[in-house]
Amino acid sequence: MTIQQMRATAQNLRQPSTEAAAEFEAKQETMAAELNRLMCERPDVDRLVGEGNRPMMENNSRNFFRFMSSLFRAYDPEVLVETAQWVFRAYRSHGFQIAYWPANIDTAVLVLRGHLSPGAFSQCAPFFDWLIVHIPDFVKSSDETMKGDAREPSHG
Repeated sequence: MTIQQMRATAQNLRQPSTEAAAEFEAKQETMAAELNRLMCERPDVDRLVGEGNRPMMENNSRNFFRFMSSLFRAYDPEVLVETAQWVFRAYRSHGFQIAYWPANIDTAVLVLRGHLSPGAFSQCAPFFDWLIVHIPDFVKSSDETMKGDAREPSHG
């Protein structure tokens, strides 16, 4: 799927209500901390994120929840697609493996389910589900970008 096609599917997502967005925002730090705890407990965490990258992963979790919170306040499909595309490219270049994203986002959904009311969960979860569905598309896009970067001559 192309970036343009992903933007089109992202337009089908509906911004959560003000109440659901506020609930997510109020709980984002707690949820990010639990996501980090659960990810760090995984025996394969170093393989997923690369040796020495746990602090980067923990920072990513906090930023992920902050980003989603801001997105829930003012949803823009293009911002979702462009940011996710950047994240895949940037973190893969630091040694994060493709398997990190399904593990991370699936765990994030479990955390949401445990912390949000059913109403807020039902409004926020589709964004995480959308990300899960499009992992292969972001991998393909980041592969293409990373190959293009490798062909660029260095200036220095």
